[in-house]
Amino acid sequence: MTIERNVFSSKEKLADGLAEAVADNLIAGIEERGAASLAVSGGSTPKRFFETLSKREDVDWEQVSITLVDERWVDETSDRSNARLVRETLLQGPAAAARFIPLYSGGEEPDALAIERTALAVAAAPVPFDAVILGMGNDGHTASFFPGGDALEAALSSEGPVIAIRAPGAGEPRVTFTLQCLLDTGALYLHIEGEEKAQVLDKALETGPIDAMPVRAVLSQSIKPVQLYWCP
Repeated sequence: MTIERNVFSSKEKLADGLAEAVADNLIAGIEERGAASLAVSGGSTPKRFFETLSKREDVDWEQVSITLVDERWVDETSDRSNARLVRETLLQGPAAAARFIPLYSGGEEPDALAIERTALAVAAAPVPFDAVILGMGNDGHTASFFPGGDALEAALSSEGPVIAIRAPGAGEPRVTFTLQCLLDTGALYLHIEGEEKAQVLDKALETGPIDAMPVRAVLSQSIKPVQLYWCP
């Protein structure tokens, strides 16, 4: 698949551009069906984007549901929690009125019952998503589609919605939306920053095994165009 490249000269301009695009997606979703939904990624990269998007007063945030594309299986008190990042940076200002649906549903392990609880929770989000924002690791993972993941094949092929996964490079056990669910969106973004990530992306765009660089599953699919947002 050919990806649409949006290149910015700074992180601030990227955050402004991505926030503008996502706000437009949410506004359009609300106008069309009275509600909108957004799935975001965690990690350090999206913090500036979250802070910028949170200030958008033109979005009727009370009609917006926000969730994560994946999560470490940790409580929100942990500094490893993506939910904690979302609450501290995105669910602020006008965006504090949005409904947040965390993926961690309690317990020490994402066992079958825990995943059932998570699946029930995310079923409350309007579908399809209006926007999904993915990141990418230096190992070629996206969401929690990690090389060596014990449930990678299922995560890439299952009808979902969510699945537990463990991988050598993932740290804690994880819960992730399946690829099929993430592609059920009005807009699909890949947000990366820095030259090293650009080199990883170039490698991922080359022909090669998906299990070695699982982001290839997103880049090679023909269901939803990928909009790249990148800055040096």
